[in-house]
Amino acid sequence: MSGTTSAELEATVRGYMDACTSGDADAVAAHLAGNARHFFPPDMYDGPWVGARVIAQRWATAVRERGSSWTVDAIVVDEPRRQAVCEWTHHKGSLGVILRGAEWYEFDDDGLITEIRAYYASPQASGYERLELGGFEYAERGYPYP
Repeated sequence: MSGTTSAELEATVRGYMDACTSGDADAVAAHLAGNARHFFPPDMYDGPWVGARVIAQRWATAVRERGSSWTVDAIVVDEPRRQAVCEWTHHKGSLGVILRGAEWYEFDDDGLITEIRAYYASPQASGYERLELGGFEYAERGYPYP
């Protein structure tokens, strides 16, 4: 197994965020497993995005069309579980918007990102009975789901 120490997993997340900021879709995809999934809150970015190429192209478009860039503000890695959490800032340059949040990362045996779950720092959306990620299989994964 390669790419699975704490330092390597952290480097993968940082490399992924740097690649996103570069707008280079190939560089973004290089950090992702082919079948990677990126979950978002409902009605955000038409998510979930499925597949390394889809994720990569979407972020490359965000850089090109909105002047997006990202910083890693804090990161914690759980090496035995191959998981990480990253707190970040998304600068949407042309819109003058700063979006802060955190993402939960899952990695495969080779240290590639298989799943990203994005959570945003914002007020609770009114009109929703469930405030959770769109398309995420909560019940199937054993989360409380009354």
